[in-house]
Amino acid sequence: MTAPSVKLLINGQFVESQTTQWRDVVNPATQQVLARVPFATPAEIDAAVAAAKEAFKTWKKTPIGARARIFLKLQQLIRENMGELAALLTAEQGKTLPDAEGDVFRGLEVVEHAASIGNLQLGELANNVASGVDTYTLLQPLGVCAGITPFNFPAMIPLWMFPMAIATGNTFVLKPSEQDPLVTMRLVELALEAGIPAGVLNVIHGGEDAVNAICDHPDIKAVSFVGSTKVGTHVYNRATLAGKRAQCMMGAKNHAIVLPDANKEQTLNAIAGASFGAAGQRCMALPVVIMVGEAQQWVPDLVAKAQTLKVSGGTEKGTDVGPVISRGALARIEGLIERGVADGATLELDGRKPTVPGYEEGNFVGPTIFSGVQPGMAIYDQEIFGPVLSLVAAKDLDEAIEFINANPNGNGTAIFTQSGAAARKFQEEIDVGQVGINVPVPVPVPLFSFTGSRASKLGDLGPYGKQVIMFYTQTKTVTARWFDDSTAGQGVNTTISLK
Repeated sequence: MTAPSVKLLINGQFVESQTTQWRDVVNPATQQVLARVPFATPAEIDAAVAAAKEAFKTWKKTPIGARARIFLKLQQLIRENMGELAALLTAEQGKTLPDAEGDVFRGLEVVEHAASIGNLQLGELANNVASGVDTYTLLQPLGVCAGITPFNFPAMIPLWMFPMAIATGNTFVLKPSEQDPLVTMRLVELALEAGIPAGVLNVIHGGEDAVNAICDHPDIKAVSFVGSTKVGTHVYNRATLAGKRAQCMMGAKNHAIVLPDANKEQTLNAIAGASFGAAGQRCMALPVVIMVGEAQQWVPDLVAKAQTLKVSGGTEKGTDVGPVISRGALARIEGLIERGVADGATLELDGRKPTVPGYEEGNFVGPTIFSGVQPGMAIYDQEIFGPVLSLVAAKDLDEAIEFINANPNGNGTAIFTQSGAAARKFQEEIDVGQVGINVPVPVPVPLFSFTGSRASKLGDLGPYGKQVIMFYTQTKTVTARWFDDSTAGQGVNTTISLK
């Protein structure tokens, strides 16, 4: 039986692609083929952009309250369909059901934020900057914007992108990951049900050619990207060279510091969840932990904690670690574990080839822990994107901070301590965009902006919060003077004065 095909969304219609190039969407726990996703043709990509460009003519004039009400409706629909969305996500991506619900929920928070657009898209006014002269700003939409999303958060990241772009008055072309587009397409269906007009939201599918077409298309004004550093750098360079705005959230190597005064049980639980949850496939995962001083004695306890985690299919009750996304990802992770041993790190816990009853064909790696890790080792220098934790030893907080700041990435970091002075020193001296204090995955809520930094981010503005309003709008400054009849006939003034 042929698997169903994933459709394109062009001008409000879900249409079958005419492409000859397809890719299977595979359940990573069972290898079952769930669907076939098309690699859209150049003509189909052009049609999606053309529909967005035409829709922008009227959408940009839609009252801001009408835009906000669509996202009030969308958040309601997402809540009502949470179970279905989580099940779809688990089937195609492999996350546990609770983790899949969390994926959807963190995107839902941004949808709720988009419903507040009336308060977010306000300009500024200065009255009487000169005699009878006022100056004010308007935050106006750019036009057609586009988003390119990764496989690891197929619900959250699309919901970071198109709601804020559309709420601010733009139209949007979305390219989901070709590895797991099903939950994204269901969210798009709900968005249309919520009232997004035809052409305002369009969806294409594909790989490198589709990414390049988005970067190059003259009618696309801004590109938002989340994914690997290699692709993100390519997207940023290509899009900005074509005159577009671009924001690229890219690779990471997040570190945490554990001080000896930290609450031991809470810290070990936090590290285990952040390092091995979602099978380590998060850009905000915790792959490196620096154990300071006497905290180095906690390694056996951390290993014991990791051994209690259940590895299984994401729908199984009590599962902590599901499969990784693909056979290729599995082979890469296993190869890096082998490299870690060869490079001289101590393999404290080997998660390769776990026994997972009922899921013998799944892409599973169990929690894996190395100690004695140093820069120059492949397991430290590369982003593994799997459930592999590297432990580093440091004599004091200063040495640990210096170690983190020497890494080129700056996505997220954390410290575990009961010392306010140590925590304050850490937050002041650490050169990383997002900081957690006894919080292992410091992703900010949408009231704030995602602020990864250095090699983890290209572009000045983050993908949600206040910063994204500036990304999706252009500021127009108006200086106005009005005259009444009594000011007429005063002659020509050849000077420009605001006195």
